[in-house]
Amino acid sequence: MEHTVRVLPVTRRTLAAAGLVAAATVACRPVRAGDLRVDTALRAVEVLAGRIGPREATSPAYDEAAAWVEGRLEALGWTVRRQRFDVPAGSSWGVPVPGGTSVNLVATRREARPGRPWLVVGAHLDTVPQAPGAEDNASGIGVLLAVAEATAWRLTRLPVALVAFGAEEPRGPTDDDHHYGSRAYVASLSARERRSLRGMVSLDRVGVGSVVPVGSAGEADPLRRELEAAARRAGVPVAPETFQRSSDHWSFVRDGLPGVRLGGTSYAAYHSSADVPGVVSADQLGRTGRIVLQWLR
Repeated sequence: MEHTVRVLPVTRRTLAAAGLVAAATVACRPVRAGDLRVDTALRAVEVLAGRIGPREATSPAYDEAAAWVEGRLEALGWTVRRQRFDVPAGSSWGVPVPGGTSVNLVATRREARPGRPWLVVGAHLDTVPQAPGAEDNASGIGVLLAVAEATAWRLTRLPVALVAFGAEEPRGPTDDDHHYGSRAYVASLSARERRSLRGMVSLDRVGVGSVVPVGSAGEADPLRRELEAAARRAGVPVAPETFQRSSDHWSFVRDGLPGVRLGGTSYAAYHSSADVPGVVSADQLGRTGRIVLQWLR
C-alpha cells in the first residue's frame, strides 16, 4: 500500500497549533533596544544583593548565586557551560579570603563556529567579602540577564556568548591579583576564536548615575566608538573614558583582543555594607541595557 505524506505549509495557523506563534513572532526580527525589560534586571539585583548578599568568589554564597543565575539563563533557553578555575588566597579590599575554586557561567544561544565572527557580553558575579554588591555587581548581572531575555528568541547581528565571571574582585595589590575568571576564560579560547572575536563588553557597576560611562583601556579605540554610536542610536547619554582597565574587559585587551567597559560611576557605597538594592537606579539599568541591545542589533 502506498502512503501519501502531506506536507503542510508553515503558517501562523500551523505554528499556533504547535504552540509556537509567540516564539516565531519574535524570532523573525532583529533585537531592538526597546526589547529590554528592566524588571528582569531589578529582580536580579534584589535576589543577589538583597537575598543572597556578599558572595566572595570561593564562598557558598557565590555557589548559590551562580546556581540562581545559571537557572535563569537556562529558563530563558540558553545553553550554559560551567568553567571552573583556581583562585589563590589573598586579601580582598582589606579582608582575608581563602584560596579555592570559582566558576564562570558561559551561555550560548547558538555556538559560534571557529573562525566565524562573534561577540561577548560579560559581567562579574562575585563581590568583596563585606559588600552585598547591589551596584558592584548585581547591576551588571541584572542587565546581562535582561539582555539574555531580550535576545533569546530574537536575531543579533553576530552570535553572542554571555558570561558571568567569577573572581573579578581583587585578592592583592597588583594587576595580576584580580580578574581571575575573565583571564581563565580568555586563556581557554582557541586561536581561531581569538582571531574571530569582534568585541567584548564588560558590564560593571551599571546602576548608578544619569549617563553611562564607556571606558576603553587605551586612548583611541574602535570598539568604544562602536558603543558610543550604539548609545546615540538608542538615545542614551554616555561619558567616554580612556585608560579604563579596572574591569574584566582588561583581560581581553591585555591579550590583544577588543574589549570595553560600560559603567563605573562613582558612588558612596562602593565596596561597603551599604551597597544595597536601594542604591541601584532602574533608569540607569535601562540605559545600559539599551546600549547593549543596540550594539548587538
